[in-house]
Amino acid sequence: MQKDKIVVGLDIGTTKICVIVGRKNEYGKLEILGMGKAVSEGVIRGMVTNINTTVNAITKAIKEAEEASGIDIKVVNVGIAGQHIKSSMHHGSITRQTTDDEITVEDINRITNDMYKTVMPFGCEIIHVMPQDYVVDYEEGIKDPVGMTGIRLEADFHVITAQTNAISNINKCVLRSGLEIDNLILEPLASSLAVLSDEEKEAGVVLVDIGGGTTDIAIFHDSIIRHTAVIPFGGNIITSDIKSGCNVMQNQAELLKIKFGRAMAEEANGNEIVSIPGLRNRPPREISIKNLSHIIQARMEEIIELVHSEIICSGYEGKLAGGIVITGGGSQLQNVKQLFEYMTGMDARIGYPNEHLGKSKIEAVKSPMYATSVGLVLAGFRAIDDRENRYMEMDSTGKHVNQQKKKEDNSTQFLKRIIDRTKGLLIDDLDDKGDY
Repeated sequence: MQKDKIVVGLDIGTTKICVIVGRKNEYGKLEILGMGKAVSEGVIRGMVTNINTTVNAITKAIKEAEEASGIDIKVVNVGIAGQHIKSSMHHGSITRQTTDDEITVEDINRITNDMYKTVMPFGCEIIHVMPQDYVVDYEEGIKDPVGMTGIRLEADFHVITAQTNAISNINKCVLRSGLEIDNLILEPLASSLAVLSDEEKEAGVVLVDIGGGTTDIAIFHDSIIRHTAVIPFGGNIITSDIKSGCNVMQNQAELLKIKFGRAMAEEANGNEIVSIPGLRNRPPREISIKNLSHIIQARMEEIIELVHSEIICSGYEGKLAGGIVITGGGSQLQNVKQLFEYMTGMDARIGYPNEHLGKSKIEAVKSPMYATSVGLVLAGFRAIDDRENRYMEMDSTGKHVNQQKKKEDNSTQFLKRIIDRTKGLLIDDLDDKGDY
């Protein structure tokens, strides 16, 4: 049963390495057994740039998660992100041998697997192939062709690629940490499992995951993912802006952003001042919260403009009744929801990964900061479901074949008995004639 299975998600982020161990309870909700974290210093904008540093961070986070959960971790579901992620649309088709048989799941798998053989630019590798709409014998707009009859089956596919080197570096880090990768999952897809409802995906929704190094975008419509993109800006660049604009240390800039940062300067109190300890033998610095908010708003407006541009490029602007769902660490900035609504004209909400969570002693996982990590565990359970369904189909097909074979054998034996009896009657008849 699924509640007996353990799934581990490994989020190799720009600011943190996070490991979450989970299982499904009797109600189908995700129960978090343990969590481990480590500072990520070997990853820049979602890409591994220092193997040894990243391996050390993964090992530390895994050890912490093992101690908290009591589970010996060997297999993980890993997220992948970064500016190198690209998406494109491709068309595929197969010709079936006969129209008498219904279109089966095997036909769908065949046309989907063919997409993985698509020739991509050198240095790129396909990580996800997602069907959009199907066409059966030139009849368009079919969501699920299984059970229909037809000779020609076509489909449009949303194909996501990543740099081969980026995938190879992630594999190296995980293998050197003594682990095995079960699934490599695009991080915005994982986040969508954690924070989006089925109703939102059907109505049309934009997921904006503001991480440390990148902002990931996923657009859904009619319950199908239609567009993905990665913007090479995230929370870290806001921290860098504060560091330069306020002339403070990096860690001080991060604390200013978290504790006092606002995405809309007009909401800040002009008279509010915060004092920052100076370096040795130097007086403390006084920072205006209003000025701090102006710095943050300028960068957030740039990020939101790029998000809005992706929405327009997708062709789904004005068709997304679910609005925008903001998640990730950057979503915790005060007034970020209002700024998104003001600049895009769309409804927005903050996405918390608690819809699929059961009771847990670890309350921290309910923060938007851990949406990707929780989503990776959920994606692992979904992959288990898919595998089990395929095995069940194979088993049922095998039984069907065996039953059919048994029926054919019985029919053959019956016919054989009739022929033997007929031969016996003919021989007796000939013998009788010989006596005359």
